[in-house]
Amino acid sequence: MKLKALLTTSALVAATAAAGTAASDPRGKYYKDLKKPDWNPPNEVFPIVWTTLYTDLAATTGLTLADLWQAGELTGSNKEANRFLAATVTNLALNGGWSWAFFRAKQPMLAAAWAGVLAASSADLTRRVFKVSRGRGAVLAPYAAWTAFATVLSCAVWKLNEREPGQHAS
Repeated sequence: MKLKALLTTSALVAATAAAGTAASDPRGKYYKDLKKPDWNPPNEVFPIVWTTLYTDLAATTGLTLADLWQAGELTGSNKEANRFLAATVTNLALNGGWSWAFFRAKQPMLAAAWAGVLAASSADLTRRVFKVSRGRGAVLAPYAAWTAFATVLSCAVWKLNEREPGQHAS
């Protein structure tokens, strides 16, 4: 059961990473031309952080899903496992979608709002994991913290690049 759950969440996280990577273009003209706050991390930091967080996310959600499936076998109801899996899939869809809103749609305001929803979803997912295993919840907490930081960063980029009414993107 653990292997099945870990394979499920690993596949979901890998698909999210692939979708986000497909949309991202940190070396492209659009991103290079954006004004960024002084505290914007160097581009090299992002793949390191995301690889670590995605690994933690796959492991913690996989083990939690396995525990919930096992509990469902005992109670005869997989309702909690299904809710948890739905929350995980929703979070990952938001995660992968942010890159499309930011890099492809070139909409910093949309990306900032999207990041806020992602951060709320990440906090909720961390809470759900923590409810099943405090240790796993603690391991996943940096993911929620990073997405909260990403929201603040997205808002800063949006505000620094806000156009006057009537101005169009180049």
